[in-house]
Amino acid sequence: MAPTSTRLVQRWESGTTAAPRPVYARALEVVTGLPIESLGFPPPTLARISEDGHGGHDLQDSPVGVPVANGSTAPQTAPRGNYSGVWLSTYEYVSSGRGNQVFTGKHHVVLLQHGNRLTGRSLPNASSNPDSPLTLDLQVEGGTVTGTWTEQTAGEGYYRGARYFGAIQMLAEPTGRRMAGKWVGFGKEFDVNTGPWELRLLDTSTAKATLDSYNRPPD
Repeated sequence: MAPTSTRLVQRWESGTTAAPRPVYARALEVVTGLPIESLGFPPPTLARISEDGHGGHDLQDSPVGVPVANGSTAPQTAPRGNYSGVWLSTYEYVSSGRGNQVFTGKHHVVLLQHGNRLTGRSLPNASSNPDSPLTLDLQVEGGTVTGTWTEQTAGEGYYRGARYFGAIQMLAEPTGRRMAGKWVGFGKEFDVNTGPWELRLLDTSTAKATLDSYNRPPD
């Protein structure tokens, strides 16, 4: 853990310092086992997608959950050993056919871990866009999670059953309760787009009763 002083802790407690620096925030999460926002601090500054001027989209400031690069290094503490459980998947994308509006896709996803491989599948009725199942095929290397995603859009929806797929890379927080990063995929105009993607742990159980309780669209 990064060295701290009594004065620094007092400044956090009094609110004189609104939030600890990222290195201290990560250390507090490791010690307490809780995400930083559960300790009374605001969540990290986040990133949002915007046009890149070349027909695609990149990250700027976003409420979804991707930390803005600030020169700090990736967490050195090993994350939780097993990521199996129910997770809330949230990503942002731009619809060029609807005036470049930014939309959010949410799914309740079941992750199962086998060694360093993670496979994920959304629950049947647990998508913010009905009948749009999501699958993930990921690999864990330390605190880095890398792999591919596939989403089959609804046949009666705006995208008329189109199948989209691409790559994804995220960093896992030391608590093992959150992963945040970026997706990459192709667009309708033959361009390559990118945007923020976040997974938040909801329940470590994969029992039938637990899955049934999350088999509904996310709030």
